[in-house]
Order: sequence, then structure tokens, then C-alpha cells
Amino acid sequence: MPRPRWNFSSRARELSGGDAIVISIPKSGRTWVRTFVSAYFSYRTDRQFSIGITDQRAPEIPRIVYSHDRFEHRTKGTVWDRLRGKYLIPVAQIRRTRVVLLARDPRDAFVSYFVQLTRRNPATPDAIKRMTPDVLLYHPNLGITAMVKTMNVWANEFDGRPDFHVIRYEDLRADAESTFWKVLNALGEEEIIASAFQQALQFSSFDNMQQLEATGGFGTKILQPRDCRDPESFKVRKGSVGAYKEYLSRESQEFAAQVCAKLDGVFGYRF
Repeated sequence: MPRPRWNFSSRARELSGGDAIVISIPKSGRTWVRTFVSAYFSYRTDRQFSIGITDQRAPEIPRIVYSHDRFEHRTKGTVWDRLRGKYLIPVAQIRRTRVVLLARDPRDAFVSYFVQLTRRNPATPDAIKRMTPDVLLYHPNLGITAMVKTMNVWANEFDGRPDFHVIRYEDLRADAESTFWKVLNALGEEEIIASAFQQALQFSSFDNMQQLEATGGFGTKILQPRDCRDPESFKVRKGSVGAYKEYLSRESQEFAAQVCAKLDGVFGYRF
């Protein structure tokens, strides 16, 4: 059974009041999805683009809560933060709101997360920054086993609900148009405006997102490269499928495949 969820921190309000929830393991395409969704509602309502346009409730725009939920609860903050459930979406919000779970092959998500920790995050302890991907892969909280376990907990918690949807990163890469249409449907957008959809699709293209990040077009420091001269320090980095092979040794790839073989079938992956 999934571990009970609670949130007694001041952050509970930030994670509540949404019309939909988007949950994911880090580096599963959340920035891409959020950019598209924000662009769509910006074009649909004739507003200037803002990555946070769905953060606050506004006329004709749903409020969407984006969270790493149980993964952040496991990996981030202090013991006191975890006792309060600071990073967990409150149970009342979970029960009443449609849930979209972004999924990505955990092997690709892991190597991208490794780059995030070692090249982008200034708060990462030096001991972690000095690790190779082959070493971090086995870390009890930051490694691939923790990712698979968290995804399985979510699957157990949400599968079977009519308002639960899995959106896979690989499907977005293979056919962004049809998959983003499914994203909007999953978020509750029943009558999709085709013109706004096509504009958002172009706006959220990989090349445009990299350009926005390089020039500060997202309007937030979180979505800026640590070093414009270092492609690995970009939030929008490669966007590829199967890139884990470039980072992990053959032995590590075999271990990762064994771990991923335990992933719940609801995600539709075969290892």
C-alpha cells in the first residue's frame, strides 16, 4: 500500500486548489509539457506568454499543480521537512483532482537527473558532484532504484481511477502533436482551440525552448543555464531517447535494465 500522505507545512496551500495535478520523476519532460500548456492557454486567452500562467486561478485558465511529490519527499529537505510532508500533495487535493503522471524511461531520466545534480544545482553536496553516473546509479535515494520504486508507488496509488492519465516522454518525442492533444484532454480541456494548439506546438519546440532559456525568455532564474558555454548546464538540454547509453557502462546498463524490469505495467515499457 502507498505510504499515507499528509502536508502540515505552509507549502500545503501552494500544492492545493488545483484543477489538475501533473506529477513526475525529475527530468521526465515537465518543463516541455509546462511550456506547451502555458503557451496554449496564453494563445487561447490572448495573453502574453508566462510559464506560470496556470499557477494562479484566472478566468478561462485552469490552475495546474506541478510536483515531484513523493520523489522530492524522499530526496529533498530536512528530516523536519519530511515529518511535515512539505513536498507531498495533500490527500484532499489528490482525491478530488484529475492526475496526470509524466513518465520517462527511468534510465534516461536518471542520466539527465545526474547532469542536473552535478552541473546545474549549486546546492548539491560536493560528495555527490564528484560521483560518476555509474556510482550515483546505485545511490539509495538518488539512484535508479528509488526512481522505479516511486513510480510504482504512484501507479499503485492512482491506477484504476478514471481521472488518472499516464503521458510518456517517448510518445511526446515520437508524435508531439497527438500526444499534446491527449495532455490537454487529460487536464480537462475538452474543446481544444486548433489555432492556439498549433501556435503552442511551435512555441514549445525544442529549438525555441533552448533559445528562450539562453536569452532569459522564460522569465525565471530556474529556467536559465548555469553556464551558456556549457550545453550540459541547460535545463533544456538534449531531449533525446536512449541517451543513457552514452553515460553508463555496460555493467551499469545491465543493472539498470534489471531494476527497470520491475516497473509497473501501467507505464507500458518493456525492458
